[in-house]
Amino acid sequence: MGKFTEFKLMLKSLPVGKHSFEYHLDKQFFSNMENLDIRDADIKVTLTVEYRGDAYALTFHLLGTQTVLCDRCLDEMPIDIDAEYSLTVKYGDEYNDDSDSLLIIPESDNYLNVAFMIYDTAVLAIPPRHVHPQGKCNRAMSALNKKYGVTTENEDPYEDFADETDSENYDSED
Repeated sequence: MGKFTEFKLMLKSLPVGKHSFEYHLDKQFFSNMENLDIRDADIKVTLTVEYRGDAYALTFHLLGTQTVLCDRCLDEMPIDIDAEYSLTVKYGDEYNDDSDSLLIIPESDNYLNVAFMIYDTAVLAIPPRHVHPQGKCNRAMSALNKKYGVTTENEDPYEDFADETDSENYDSED
């Protein structure tokens, strides 16, 4: 049995109408995806498929927590996620995933493995910057950061990235 066998969606056997499927993502799922950034997870995935006779409307809803490392102190921290992704799937002559909202799969495919769609949705739900709330970082690491002049909890390391000339360009009228 393969790592992602449980994520095979047997499209051709679905009758017209709405169908619901549930999956659970944990540490092993992300390990199987070879993702080292997500340390643990407890995510419930609800997949709703509406088959209309010519197309399948898929809606993924992910709800739960993912554990990642804090950018500031490197301790593990849980991040709540509540994400949704919708996609239409149709059968066609050949595979085509050029669009984010439409996937065309060959007529010869009896199923669609949704593991990577779920994975992408979970990973994209992680904010680009993940830090503990003020005062919750590892105190020893915070002390080392302060000692060596690294940004402390009260500072925003990204605030200096704004280029003053950019703001001047936006303020001027053409």
